This record gives sequence, C-alpha cells and structure tokens, in this order.
Amino acid sequence: MKKLFVKIGIAVFIFSLAGAKANAQIINGAYQKSDMSQKKPMPLPTVREADVFWSKQVWRIIDLREKMNLPLYYPTADIDGRTNLINLLLKGIESGQITPYDARLDDDFKVPLTYEQVQEAFGAEESTEETIDFDTGERKTVTIQGEIRPGEIKQYMIKEEWYFDKQSSSLNVRIVGICPIREFVRESEGMNQVQRQKVFWVYYPEVRNLLATNLVLNQYNQAQSMSYDDLFIKRFFNSYIVKESNVYNNRDISAYLTGKEAMLESKRIESEIFNFEQDLWEY
Repeated sequence: MKKLFVKIGIAVFIFSLAGAKANAQIINGAYQKSDMSQKKPMPLPTVREADVFWSKQVWRIIDLREKMNLPLYYPTADIDGRTNLINLLLKGIESGQITPYDARLDDDFKVPLTYEQVQEAFGAEESTEETIDFDTGERKTVTIQGEIRPGEIKQYMIKEEWYFDKQSSSLNVRIVGICPIREFVRESEGMNQVQRQKVFWVYYPEVRNLLATNLVLNQYNQAQSMSYDDLFIKRFFNSYIVKESNVYNNRDISAYLTGKEAMLESKRIESEIFNFEQDLWEY
C-alpha cells in the first residue's frame, strides 16, 4: 500500500513538472521586455498663461532621408510589432483613434477629414478605366481602387511653440502638430516634375497615446529603444526651420530667400531663440 502511494506521488510530481514546462513563458531574447501597449505618454508640466511672458511659433521640416531621421522611415513593413510613423498614423486614422485635419487651407486643425478623404489626398481614390474583355471582345468599364503609397512620405512638418516660463525660469518647447509631406513625380509638358504636397495635419496631444505605445528601434543599441513619443519629446531628430510667426502673415522663408541664404536664415532664427534665454542672465 505504501509503495502504491509512493508511485502515485512520483507520478503527480512528474506531471506537475511537465505542466510547469508547458506553461512556461517563451522569452524571445535574453530577457523579458516590458509590454509597450501599456505604456503611457511622458507627463508634461502644466503651463499657465500668466507664467508665459515670451513665445514664438516655428514650423520645421524633418527630412527622412537624413541618417538621424531614418527610424521614422523604417521599417517599411511591420517587423516584430514595429512600424514606421506614417503607417502608424494611417492605422490610427482608419481605426478612429486619431483625427486628421485638412492641410490645404491652414494648420489650425479646423476641418477634420475622413479616412476616404485621406486616401484621396494620397492620390488613392477610385478611378474607372475602359478595358477589353478578351473572352467576348467587348469593351467594358471597370473600377480600380487606388492604393496609398506610404513610401511617398519623405518629409514631416512639425508645428511647435517655444516659450519662456517665468515660474521655472526656463525656455521650453511644445509640439502642436505633425504633417506628413508627400513627394511624387507628375508628368507635365512631357517632363517629369517632383511635386510636394502636405497630406494632413494631426494634433500632437491627441496622437501622444498612440505614439507612446509603439517602439522606435535604436540602430546603435536595441536595449535603449524608445517610443515615438519619447523621440519627439526628447527631440531625437534633425530638422530645419522653414517658417516663424512674424508680422508678414507668418510667411515662409522660401517666400523671400532661396538656397544657401534660406538655410542661413533658418540658422539665424534658431540662434535668436537660443540667445533669448541666454541674454536674460548675467554671468
């Protein structure tokens, strides 16, 4: 009888070990990584209007062909749960999580767009073509659904506001909106001309929850990867200023300067913002 109990005990122990192994979590790597879907955006301090005694709005271009900005362009296809910025924004728009705004008129987030209108902005609207049915030889009209080509997004414009907070005695910046810029080739008068088009604006505070739950790969150290929200808040991107708020209807730099002079004007505006804070103090 005692031998029977011993055998039963051994069998139960073996089965429990087998069950534990079956239920063991598979770790695809050297360590267990945190669940990005539960991550929250980095909290930002509240800013009171009474504490802001200087501010300036600027518009920047982030060119995805620059090496530092490649994490915003790649991967072009979903890999290990990662996706690039434009595909992430399009998924958020299609699911209704974020709202796109018309970029043709202004950048004040006034006119919301539907996903179908975003498709049209990408040149992916439905079209009809006349074809020949090879079985009957008759002509027929077929409807062709265009497709969005995310690879055409080569730049992003960001709208941001720099302000000096006298409560903390610091110069800070807040991103207000992001606008993808589509670059495509259009044939005109027998010549191929490169065209650039602002597709839509998204309001950054609304997009932060989506950006915070998606990972950007650090090409130098995978253990220190960050979310898209971290990338923008910590300013891990390279850009140049193309417009500032001014008395001339907030005109673009390209409206009065081109080439090297335009880049120098962009640097001048950068220096002006930086020097404003430095000139407040005496050393």
